[in-house]
Amino acid sequence: MDNKHDILKLLRSVADGTTSPEDALLDLKEAPFEDLDYAKIDLHRSVRQGAAEVIYGAGKTPEQILGIVTAMGERGCKNILVTRISPEAAGLLSDAVPVDYHPLPKLAVAFPEKRIGRGSIVVATGGTSDMPVAEEAALTAEAMGNHVTRLYDVGVAGLHRLLSNLDPLMSARCVIAVAGMEGALASVIGGLVDCPVIAVPTSVGYGASFGGLSALLSMLNSCASGCSVVNIDNGFGAGYLASMINQMEDIKEE
Repeated sequence: MDNKHDILKLLRSVADGTTSPEDALLDLKEAPFEDLDYAKIDLHRSVRQGAAEVIYGAGKTPEQILGIVTAMGERGCKNILVTRISPEAAGLLSDAVPVDYHPLPKLAVAFPEKRIGRGSIVVATGGTSDMPVAEEAALTAEAMGNHVTRLYDVGVAGLHRLLSNLDPLMSARCVIAVAGMEGALASVIGGLVDCPVIAVPTSVGYGASFGGLSALLSMLNSCASGCSVVNIDNGFGAGYLASMINQMEDIKEE
């Protein structure tokens, strides 16, 4: 059982008598996870959270990544995200299964399946150097079925660049503000929009930025209401949270 649709289908088959309750129970008992020894794949995560388990590629061997993705693919999982994946691992993976690999954010989408983009998420960066983290956020959100608008290099060093994009900002359901250096972009955007802002500090900057710590502290101390902060360089976490906000059930499609 890989998603809510599969479980509903199974339950309806029990209701109409085509599946016995005992067989249905067996299917549900076997579904929660698969043990590969080096990994225990959570196959019920899409049922609980609406998205399949995401694979963190750093620290895993290419063979381990391939094994996990293959097992998930055999259970019908689509748009499997692999973050922080090396080019070597991406090459091995793409030789075995369908993969969209994005070298800038080091992110792969295995068994890619086009999804209709819902709502509106804006991903904005302070500078071009923030793009790897921003693309991780944007691609994560797109893989989860969201419409994403990218506004790159619109930082406070040239505020007119941001202000020329007020239409997409004002119509967004969630904004992801990605910035290094002093991290001021999140506060500026937070003071303009009426939707949640997810601030992502990046490790971009000179010595006193302390690998993103300065931006993190600036964003945590933001005076703009409705602004939350994820970890340094955590584009994936921002994209995932933005997807949950954007797809809240009480939001009506236009």
